[in-house]
Amino acid sequence: MRRYLSSVAAIIQPSKLASILVIWSITLLYVLFQGGKTAFMLFIMVSVLIAYLIAGGLGGVRRAKGTRSLYSEQDKGDLLSAGGHLRVKLKVTIPGILPLPYVVVREVLKRHNGESWVFEESVIPSLRGIGELKFQTPALERGTYMFSNTDIISQDIFGLVEHKGTFLSEGQFQVLPRAIYVPRWQLYERKSRLSGPQTSVVQSRRETTQINGVRDYVYGDRLTRIHWNATAKTGSWKSKEFEHESIPKTILVLDGSTSAYMNTNQFELAVSVTASLLGFGIRERIGIGLCCLDKTTKVFAPVEGAAERQKMIQYLIDLNAEGRGPLISRLEKGYRMFPKGSYFVLISPQRGQPVLDALRWADSRGMTASHIHVRNSAEINSSGNDWIDVLRSRGITGYGISSLQELPSVLGGEG
Repeated sequence: MRRYLSSVAAIIQPSKLASILVIWSITLLYVLFQGGKTAFMLFIMVSVLIAYLIAGGLGGVRRAKGTRSLYSEQDKGDLLSAGGHLRVKLKVTIPGILPLPYVVVREVLKRHNGESWVFEESVIPSLRGIGELKFQTPALERGTYMFSNTDIISQDIFGLVEHKGTFLSEGQFQVLPRAIYVPRWQLYERKSRLSGPQTSVVQSRRETTQINGVRDYVYGDRLTRIHWNATAKTGSWKSKEFEHESIPKTILVLDGSTSAYMNTNQFELAVSVTASLLGFGIRERIGIGLCCLDKTTKVFAPVEGAAERQKMIQYLIDLNAEGRGPLISRLEKGYRMFPKGSYFVLISPQRGQPVLDALRWADSRGMTASHIHVRNSAEINSSGNDWIDVLRSRGITGYGISSLQELPSVLGGEG
């Protein structure tokens, strides 16, 4: 008898189990001392109800399983951009022969930085024990997200017994940082002491005689440009793709110092600026690398390939601004991957001597330094402009950004 009670106690909470035993004992005593059809029928009804409640915990929700499907506006459930919503469909299967009027499904979504969201909704299972839950997440920010254990809870109408089942259905996805289209960058378009004497115009780079691949025929291509072998194999007109004249490589340095940012939004702006410039490099086929001064110093060498550039953007997804220490000491850890003669673009909210030291460090290693100053939205504009003037007085290119929408005009020389 003790073994059966212990197994039942594992299913039902001890306090509620005690309440059930008290009710059952009262009806039993009522039958023994009062007798009669009424007392006997009451005892049978309570016994059947208690047996039903306990039997529901032996099977039912405790053995529930489920499968999750993710949908987004970009039709890529495992990858979407910041600010987007994700639609989730959870199909729950509850085994057993006893019908359940309803169950409560509780989902927990966790972000890589520890934030979490709880989604709870009641579901009415079919006679076969199959139910479906659909919901939409709020607007999600950059990061890696995953669903933890899903709880299935069933409870009788009297609140005497609560059965709980748990299962894990894989559901992980990533949200890319916000990015904006940058049509042009003044750094590559002007020959001046601010952007370096070796600067050439991106849009007017001349092609070399080195074949880089094959592309679709464009109306106006000369006959000498037609790739006859590729045209014969594919059945459609193909033209030769030639390499462009090389321009200086660029290394984007993202400051991930904990003490540098006043709030999360300021760091998200810095990450978004970095992602936007990486996108500019992909479109313009510019060799852009990435250096993240976060908890560890991570350096990606400048490349023109889209695949390597995607690795850089993927790395930005999980950054948390956990870096500590001076900028120079962290730059020294990865200086071997900084090409000489390249553009050194520091993306940081800091200003003053620490930034000047970092820019001077880059200049001493043969790089052309510039600074994208990521301002706080509440920062006084005049003080931010004063810092840009200080940089320009020293012959250093400087840009002040307080919102992502300003980036195209500021980089293009319109702001």
